[in-house]
Amino acid sequence: MRSRNAGGSVPKVPYAAYLRVYEPLAAFPEPERSHWADYARRERLPTAQDELRDALTGLVAQPVRLAPSAESADAFVTTVDGVVCVCPWRTRLRSWQALGEVGHWLMPQPVVDLALPPGVRQRAADEYDRWRERNPDARPWIRSALWHVPVRWFALFADDERIFHKVGDGPDAGDAPALSYRTPMVEARRRVARGLRAVREAMPEGPLVDALTDVGRWLEEFHPRSLVELDYGGLIYTISEDQLAADRSVAEVAEGLAALAAGDVERATRLYEELTDRWMTIRERQFAN
Repeated sequence: MRSRNAGGSVPKVPYAAYLRVYEPLAAFPEPERSHWADYARRERLPTAQDELRDALTGLVAQPVRLAPSAESADAFVTTVDGVVCVCPWRTRLRSWQALGEVGHWLMPQPVVDLALPPGVRQRAADEYDRWRERNPDARPWIRSALWHVPVRWFALFADDERIFHKVGDGPDAGDAPALSYRTPMVEARRRVARGLRAVREAMPEGPLVDALTDVGRWLEEFHPRSLVELDYGGLIYTISEDQLAADRSVAEVAEGLAALAAGDVERATRLYEELTDRWMTIRERQFAN
């Protein structure tokens, strides 16, 4: 993917991971389909850093702007078996939805209120409610998570789909390592269904049931020939290259779910606790100076 700001200065925060869905052009109704077809033919296409820079613009504005006044017309673009697939940013929708997650931040409330004033949050929430009444079926193509990767996301992928690049590894390598996974939608749906079945049979009251159900329902919203991508994104700036190279979280989740399916709840529980403890250590780095 080519950047429209190649060589420019871009921010390296926030420390967020992303789950993205790229849909084929056939999944979009007209005139949106034609828009994305023309868009994909552009000489330069934006990168994740371009999206990040645009999103941060509203947060440094005075007064703070929690959601853009209009929806983004940008997208990520990739080609799968000769078929052009796009992942619309939908920055405005995602900004509104992120407001609902503020209560889950591991931050003192006074700090949250200083960064995102309550009055500004309430006005944005009211605006979203009015918009939602007119667009009840809208959903984002991108999910994000600050300072960690949710365990349920790992369940969608296989270890052999892992894509890791060291610093300077290849002509397109940047100044930091990169770690991602990509899989066909049919595989992601199959894995989440199989994992959900194993979890329901072993521990039907556990939080992982709701988590896998949620991501499974989200995947059902998209075209069956879509591509699903997990990108460690900005987490690469808080995890060392050696740690990233050694990270096999997807394989660990697959092993844990296989243990559950085999009736070995003790082993599955141990694997889950080790994984979540490791990611909690990373998540707590947001409080470091």
